[in-house]
Amino acid sequence: MDTPAASSFHDDEPHQNDIAQRLNWLRAGVLGANDGIVSVAAIVVGVAGVTTESGPILVAGTAGLVGGAISMALGEYVSVSSQKDSQKALIEKERRELEEQPEEELAELAAIYEAKGLSADTARTVARELTAHDALGAHLAAELNIDETDIVSPWHAAIASAVAFVIGAVLPMLAILLPPENIRVPLTFAAVLVALAATGALAAWIGGGSKGRAAVRVVVGGALALVATFSIGNLLGASGVL
Repeated sequence: MDTPAASSFHDDEPHQNDIAQRLNWLRAGVLGANDGIVSVAAIVVGVAGVTTESGPILVAGTAGLVGGAISMALGEYVSVSSQKDSQKALIEKERRELEEQPEEELAELAAIYEAKGLSADTARTVARELTAHDALGAHLAAELNIDETDIVSPWHAAIASAVAFVIGAVLPMLAILLPPENIRVPLTFAAVLVALAATGALAAWIGGGSKGRAAVRVVVGGALALVATFSIGNLLGASGVL
């Protein structure tokens, strides 16, 4: 028979200490894949609107893949590093306050639980027991919703984003280069839109949102990007500028 503590957990609710880490790299990975699909597809389709030769398409697509992966990794690293620095600063501030003002912090913790519906006596008891067990952890969870052991990693986000971007970018590259010239553009459109629908639905699943609406938004945006770049390529090619 399960103990009360064990049976109180729900399988579909995260209780692991590393949930922020896992969601961090999942989010970065999905966004990286989505950007890789859209940006590289837009580049190769735009070039295909000018020329049917595989060489220029391959060069442009490869340049977009490499530059985009590096850009995504740097962007995620800088963004998540800032988040990590903010979290560490808040943790240090809370640790310092507990050392310098223990009674004030105890009263603050009790007030938080009282505001959530506990009686004043119960809230004070809970605050004292949590403080005796893990003062810093109790205050970080109640005041800031931070777990000291669950700080996001900028390297995880950067690597996940770059790898996912490359994986996403490979799809439009293969779709534009492998088929015969007469079907390469429509096939690329179809492959890219299907992939975007999948990444949009996955992103919504991670965030707990509507998978259908998210997929439609991403597909519409991706379709607009492809149509715009292909049209521009066609216009430049027809005008004789290139």
